[in-house]
Amino acid sequence: MTTLAGGTDTLTPDALTVLQPGFTGTTAPDWLLRRLGEGLSAVGLFGRNITSPEQLAALTAQLRAEREDVLVAIDEEGGDVTRLEARTGSSFPGNHALGTVDDEDLTREVAREIGRRLAACGVNLDWAPSVDVNSNPANPVIGVRSFGAGTDLVARHTAAFVTGLQSAGVAACAKHFPGHGDTSVDSHLALPRIDASTDVLNSRELVPFRAAIAAGAQAVMSAHILVPSLDPDRPATLSHRILTRLLRGELGYEGLIITDGMEMRAITTTFGLERGTVLALAAGADTICVGGGLADDETVRHLRDTLVDAVRTGELAEERLADAAARVRRLARRPAEAAPASAPEPREDIGLAAARRALAVTSPEPFEPLTSPPYVVALSSAANIAVGEQTPWGVATELDLLLPGTKAGTFAGEPGESAGRAALAAAGERRIVAVVRSEHRHPWMAAALDTLLTARPDTIVVEMGVPQATPRGALHLATHGAARVCGRAAAEVIAGRVAP
Repeated sequence: MTTLAGGTDTLTPDALTVLQPGFTGTTAPDWLLRRLGEGLSAVGLFGRNITSPEQLAALTAQLRAEREDVLVAIDEEGGDVTRLEARTGSSFPGNHALGTVDDEDLTREVAREIGRRLAACGVNLDWAPSVDVNSNPANPVIGVRSFGAGTDLVARHTAAFVTGLQSAGVAACAKHFPGHGDTSVDSHLALPRIDASTDVLNSRELVPFRAAIAAGAQAVMSAHILVPSLDPDRPATLSHRILTRLLRGELGYEGLIITDGMEMRAITTTFGLERGTVLALAAGADTICVGGGLADDETVRHLRDTLVDAVRTGELAEERLADAAARVRRLARRPAEAAPASAPEPREDIGLAAARRALAVTSPEPFEPLTSPPYVVALSSAANIAVGEQTPWGVATELDLLLPGTKAGTFAGEPGESAGRAALAAAGERRIVAVVRSEHRHPWMAAALDTLLTARPDTIVVEMGVPQATPRGALHLATHGAARVCGRAAAEVIAGRVAP
């Protein structure tokens, strides 16, 4: 057991330091405050912890009253993945919308404003941006979270986002290394596999990470994916070849390596939470993100003890644990030291301005804006876990603000024709606005839309996912994301407040 000069145990505090747990509630529980006093140096926040900016600021102040140098992390990508605005939808379009506009200055300004809001609430680490190249259109978990399918495009906007976010004093975390874009499986549910050669990986997946490192990204998050050309046996999060030899060695990265949520099934169903935690640290990860679904003192205590036992049995090198803990503590101090002398000027309107610019409009005939309230048909698939079911999406709320009396219904399931017929019956004589999310990935959704358009060719279609399907409808709007401001931008065109 390692001890300080005065005989104090450092192994147990180090084991606590490398954990990044979540918790339930909107105030810090006693167990969390106690662990902060014992060495815990990082906390992850989720939508369940946040009700307002004021409440969040009070929560982070409560954490810092116990430990001043604590990393307070959040998953605030903007767009579909938001925690600050999980109950209302984001004020910022996501990466895919920003990549569609392809204005690096705009991306930088959006990221700076996200960072400004986070910093004002006491958050100093953002698990963003997603820098995955979305090369697989069937990807169920990245999609609009990516800047796009072009390597150069993703790399340029990665650098812009990292620079903008960190200019506000919030550490950026480029994810999901070595790249989650070419997967057809959600790692929340199972272990994805990428069968790309090292040449392809070097020319595609790794390029945005090189850009993030060059831009000074203070953290990188690993992916729970198997990449046999790099390591045939272990997913990236648990792979020494990938985290230490590739990321640290070949790419020269010196910052903090964070794991994706270790409670995700890609890890728990293959290696288990405890063994996965030890293997991740041994592979080169510095902090273990756990708390999306496991958020209690028992989990923290158990993982702490697991790491201590792994050192004592020789499974985990004591020096590796100490090095990881030192990196966590270093970054916990750095955001405050690197914070700007004054907060950036607020840009409250930047998100809506970006969403308007990202909107793609297709109309076979001149479009006459609606003047009476329509019926909004949401053809809804289950949101992936990263997005969460609690975050609203669509255009109905925004249309009701512009066309009071707008009605809406959600329709889903097989066969799609039945969903389409049910939507027609519910709409009655009202004009239909059909909202889809990545229609190309859901055959039932395409069939339902076919049914609507056959019976009502004047239907307006709003695509709020990746627009791979051929545009159709009397008016087709591709928002490139389902954030609240994306819905607002579409509603403005439908109601004639903004010209197509």
